[in-house]
Amino acid sequence: MEQVDVVVVGAGAMGATAAWRLARSGRSVVLLERFGPGHTHGSSHGTTRIFRLAYRDPVYVRFAAQALDGWRELEAASGEVLLEQVGQLDHGRAAAVDEVVANLRAADRPVERLGAAEASERWPGMRFDGAVAFSPDGGRCLADRTVATSQRLAGSAGAAVHFDEPAERIEVVGDRAVVHSAGRSWDAAAVVVAAGAWVSSLLGQLVSLPPITIESDQPSHFAPIDASASWPSFLHHGLGADGVDRPLSFDAYGLWTPGEGVKVGGHGTVAVCDPEDLTRVPDPVRTESLVRYVEEWLPGLDPTPRSTVSCLFTSTDDEHFILDRRGPLVVCSPCSGHGFKFVPAIAAEVERLVTHGGQPVTEWRLPN
Repeated sequence: MEQVDVVVVGAGAMGATAAWRLARSGRSVVLLERFGPGHTHGSSHGTTRIFRLAYRDPVYVRFAAQALDGWRELEAASGEVLLEQVGQLDHGRAAAVDEVVANLRAADRPVERLGAAEASERWPGMRFDGAVAFSPDGGRCLADRTVATSQRLAGSAGAAVHFDEPAERIEVVGDRAVVHSAGRSWDAAAVVVAAGAWVSSLLGQLVSLPPITIESDQPSHFAPIDASASWPSFLHHGLGADGVDRPLSFDAYGLWTPGEGVKVGGHGTVAVCDPEDLTRVPDPVRTESLVRYVEEWLPGLDPTPRSTVSCLFTSTDDEHFILDRRGPLVVCSPCSGHGFKFVPAIAAEVERLVTHGGQPVTEWRLPN
């Protein structure tokens, strides 16, 4: 059994970036990943993810601003472009957009309020529903590139990166933890679990987790009719099918994905799934729901999908994150489908929890 300072379980965006931060500080770090490099079975793959400071919850506005500084640090360390700020739109229910605008202004971030007609003149490929807000801070994260870059940085900083080696069991022994794979074990002062959909199977017997739902989203890419048109990232706010307002949810989202078209998802494309079902064949019913959305709201797109992808997301009932520590265990999952934009800030929070412990943001704590 090897003794190390930290074992990080899960080499997706959160885990790999946290491993880099921990290793560069001089700690001995082991990073375990159950699949191979560049796999598509978890929550971090794909060309792009939305970046935005625009949130209806002011806690996330502040955390996204912190993440923005972290993205630039990660880019400087790697020499890679990982975040492109092409702007981001919110439209839909006035109450939701009002909260977004108020929170951005309270944080002293730029935001522009527009009417639907004015917004359609500026972005003729879209139809707008009621109130509209434009945040120039928003844009897109280059997701696959971020994961590969963070894994490379972690290895360069001295972390031992093991692909195709799932953590099979974790046990707590006094103030330390032991992580077992099929062929070896590591004894660590801290174990960071950033395992996404597999967090419950690893930690369910060790810490009190909230109820967790595992779902897959099935977005599709659509080709713009006018190749020169501008496509900021966007969220369409409304009420869910049950009529309940959820401040961290939205009806649909979209963003330009270089080389693939405009990725659109969230409108009838989400379904509960089994994380061990690695096939995830696209469901034509879900795709058809998305096509109807594109036909109604995105007239600048050819409504025939160019490609359809699938990714997992793992959510708490209130859609907040879990970032907390219990003994030697640091829990860094789930991130409830909206976490990618926060990768550098989440990694910094993990480093703080490993180094200093202390209390996380109230909304993100484990149950007592």
